[in-house]
Amino acid sequence: MAKKNFLEIVQKSLLKPERITGFKIGDSVDVHVKIVEGEKERIQIFSGIVISRKGHGVNEAFTVRRLVGNEGVERVWPIHSPSIDKIEVKKSGKVRRAKLYYLRDRVGKATRVAEDQKAVKPRLAESVPPKQEKKHHEKAEKPAEEAKA
Repeated sequence: MAKKNFLEIVQKSLLKPERITGFKIGDSVDVHVKIVEGEKERIQIFSGIVISRKGHGVNEAFTVRRLVGNEGVERVWPIHSPSIDKIEVKKSGKVRRAKLYYLRDRVGKATRVAEDQKAVKPRLAESVPPKQEKKHHEKAEKPAEEAKA
């Protein structure tokens, strides 16, 4: 039992909670990856669509796909990897599947995913202008009066 408790403690310390619910399948994301070249470290951005998430806990991973010169490129990262600086959601996608592997067979505009409209905030009632009285009723009565004269 002590071994199991020790593993849970270590795994919880490695989890990054903001990454667990920060994005979902179908989202267009920018993954900021730390790259070490010799003694220098820089950040490179990989932009694409999240086509899958698998695993759970420390072992959870996600796959991002993008097109580079008519060639599809996919990269898989552990969600809690220290080499990832941050994951930035550009667009939230509206999908009905857990895995978007069908995008591999598509080219051009067919690879687009519909944008989720839930991100739009509803307007407050105070910002809506009050209703104005309609004036077309007055115009309708005038021709009837002219016809009598």
